[in-house]
Amino acid sequence: MSEVQQPPRRVIGRRLLLGVPLVVLAAAGGGWALMLKRMQQGEFDPHSLPSQLIGKKVPDFDLPGLDGAGFTGADLQSPRQPMLVNFFASWCVPCMQESGVLAEIAKQGLPIWGITYKDAPGATQAFLAQNGNPYARIAMDRPGRVAINWGVYGVPETYFIDAGGIVRWRYAGALTDTVVQRDIVPLLARAEKSS
Repeated sequence: MSEVQQPPRRVIGRRLLLGVPLVVLAAAGGGWALMLKRMQQGEFDPHSLPSQLIGKKVPDFDLPGLDGAGFTGADLQSPRQPMLVNFFASWCVPCMQESGVLAEIAKQGLPIWGITYKDAPGATQAFLAQNGNPYARIAMDRPGRVAINWGVYGVPETYFIDAGGIVRWRYAGALTDTVVQRDIVPLLARAEKSS
């Protein structure tokens, strides 16, 4: 009777290692295909990031202002009318790109309160002088702790706060006219109906 020779363990380990990249590649390809399918169906938005604040009151905080008084979470918890809170920074290129859209929103009468993220006061003032100032009020989050409590991934990020101080929407990235028409205009219409 002849004995069946078993391959050494090293050979089995090498074969498994060769298969790992193939499994990773197949999983990545499947994820990519799913993302493309969802984009074609209009169900995928790369700027849509989950936020623990949606449907909740604005968190408590107290920030100094750029020129004088800043604002607190309590100020945003009872704003009397819908508003936007926009996290921005002077060093942020997309923040420069969205400045015209923010100016147009402010002209239409929707208040925008800005929170600078890890920025120096002088740099923020120069940014506003160059790109315009659409903000009704500006607070400074130099250490970035308030942004962490809001769940900010990076700047710019914008939040829609209803008249009751509830966060109803969040957008990560530079606002565009398309985003305003698709998201902010319907939010305002719903807020007006409910008041």
